[in-house]
Amino acid sequence: MYVDAIERIKSYIRPIHSIARFHGHAPVVPGSATLFFVNEDGFAVTCRHVAINILRSAQINAAYRRYKGMEGELRNHPDRSRLMRDLQTKFNIQDGTIKQLHNRFINCVDGDEPPVITPHPNEHVDLALVQFKNFRQRLYTGYATFLKDTSRIKPGRTLCRIGYPFPDFTNFRYNPRVDDIEWSEEPTHYVSFPIDGIITRLLPNKKGIVEIEMSTPGLVGQSGGPLFDAGGLVYGMQSATDQLHLGLDIEDREVLVKNRRSLVSNYPFLNVGICIHADQIKAFLRDNGVKFYEA
Repeated sequence: MYVDAIERIKSYIRPIHSIARFHGHAPVVPGSATLFFVNEDGFAVTCRHVAINILRSAQINAAYRRYKGMEGELRNHPDRSRLMRDLQTKFNIQDGTIKQLHNRFINCVDGDEPPVITPHPNEHVDLALVQFKNFRQRLYTGYATFLKDTSRIKPGRTLCRIGYPFPDFTNFRYNPRVDDIEWSEEPTHYVSFPIDGIITRLLPNKKGIVEIEMSTPGLVGQSGGPLFDAGGLVYGMQSATDQLHLGLDIEDREVLVKNRRSLVSNYPFLNVGICIHADQIKAFLRDNGVKFYEA
């Protein structure tokens, strides 16, 4: 049903790869997100929460460099333990804190200048604009066509999302010599992953319909990927997953588990996908003077 649409959409969706280092955890943790291009001039959209993490990366990395420099000055101090605790408190470094974060935009454009990222001014709309400037050539070959008549966005309609969950790229490493994480020269590996579902509800706020709820969850890494129909028209953008408590709880029920009687409890939830409505995306593009296409 979606074969032709997916082939078309793969021409303008691209992954955002990230590598992170957490205090007290494994040396390098890979992650991914998605963006999609809306015209031939280097403009794309992704989620606001993705954009904020990218914008924070420079601040995170600079703070860690300052922390490492001050840590080195305390190496031979007689009261090092106490001063290190104070230093970690100052830089908010604790177990699980991101202390290094690097991002890459994969196969978007051929150019050296980082993109200009504009988060949506309303923090309740999970949307951001990504503008690639002064590039030598485009590495994407198509761009989105948005649904013009959005009255067709109704519960019961079957749609599909696509993005880049399950980050399995390996072109990164930890460099113990400089105590840093870095990209390597290995080829970049990425594979898109689609998931379909039906529209269950349209979710409003004071400004009207903002989000589309889907019967299936969006996957981690699909954030920023398009929501589309079998013809390839874009209805929205994957943003989040919500958990709805079903109320079908089980407590201390006796069942057979591996041929042994056991007491089990279960509190089931339904995972649903949350997508930004096409009208919100188009309005944001208009506000920023960005050309886009409808059909």
